[in-house]
Amino acid sequence: MRFMLTGGCGFIGSAVVRKLVETGKHKVLNVDELTYAGNIENLSSIENHESYSFVQEDICNQSEMLRLMQSFEPDVVMNLAAESHVDKSIDSPAEFIQTNVFGTYSLLEASRFYWINHSKKKSNFRFHHVSTDEVYGDLEPSDLPFEETTPYHPSSPYSASKASSDHLVRAWNRTFGLPILITNCSNNYGPYQFPEKLIPHIILSALKGKPLPIYGDGSQIRDWLHVSDHANGLILVAQDGGVGETYNIGGKNEMRNLQVVESICAILDELIEEKPDGIVQFNELITFVSDRPGHDQRYAINCSKIETELGWTPTETFETGIRDTVEWYLSNSQWCERVLSGEYRLTRMGEGKRL
Repeated sequence: MRFMLTGGCGFIGSAVVRKLVETGKHKVLNVDELTYAGNIENLSSIENHESYSFVQEDICNQSEMLRLMQSFEPDVVMNLAAESHVDKSIDSPAEFIQTNVFGTYSLLEASRFYWINHSKKKSNFRFHHVSTDEVYGDLEPSDLPFEETTPYHPSSPYSASKASSDHLVRAWNRTFGLPILITNCSNNYGPYQFPEKLIPHIILSALKGKPLPIYGDGSQIRDWLHVSDHANGLILVAQDGGVGETYNIGGKNEMRNLQVVESICAILDELIEEKPDGIVQFNELITFVSDRPGHDQRYAINCSKIETELGWTPTETFETGIRDTVEWYLSNSQWCERVLSGEYRLTRMGEGKRL
């Protein structure tokens, strides 16, 4: 199949690109504007592969999105381009509306024109929109996990922008007949995650002996999904999912934020003999800070639909996945330093290929 991915230099997108290319079965066009969280180095292992090409472009540029589709002739447009950090959305919501809402609209319109006018692809084409469980709002501890039919109740500018984009995608299916797929995932973690997110932030801060900040009392619960399992699920849905369907993808690993941080500290205690000055155990660095506005208490996903209908199931437990993740960051200190210093941004511009 021919996959056009947007946001393929990001954390989740790069995992999908690597898997698709490494199978040797698919052609992949990666379209990424390379905003701050997009790192072309995430794809260094496959950058010269004959089945892979990269274009640096903004998904809001509708005419260019259409030109790329007409040139590459994708079977699947998978939209992973998004602003995704909740804290950042509170400080700068306009960027989230622009990318997550208007960007999705731009892709939908380009895809619709391409689909209508490309007779060879029309019967098999799919627009796959990748979203989040945060669109559902939050749960009480006794509530059942989110299902595909759970009403939307977003709490942050980020989740509201993703909810808006989900609604647009469904409207383009209902109104125009565009063949779409939507997936909503739980919290991802794993190699190559940008350090603003909880798990890499805790790992890298601990290694430098910095405080490990936890919002409130750390009782917030998240369902943790290893990025490799998520990537497998996305590819499976793109290939075999039913047109117009939504699939929830979860890790079946509900953990309190404090438990996550304590798990990381315990693994680092085991793996790091020489601690930062004055530290006997890494959990001494844990620091509780004021909770963020509108902080959701609990997310949990029921992923029985994708398991029953498509045969997907997560392979990583949190215990195996978090150890793999900590070990990856310890083994890839150069990648970490380039991201933390901003050096990765100095060599990434102008490297896009034109189709």
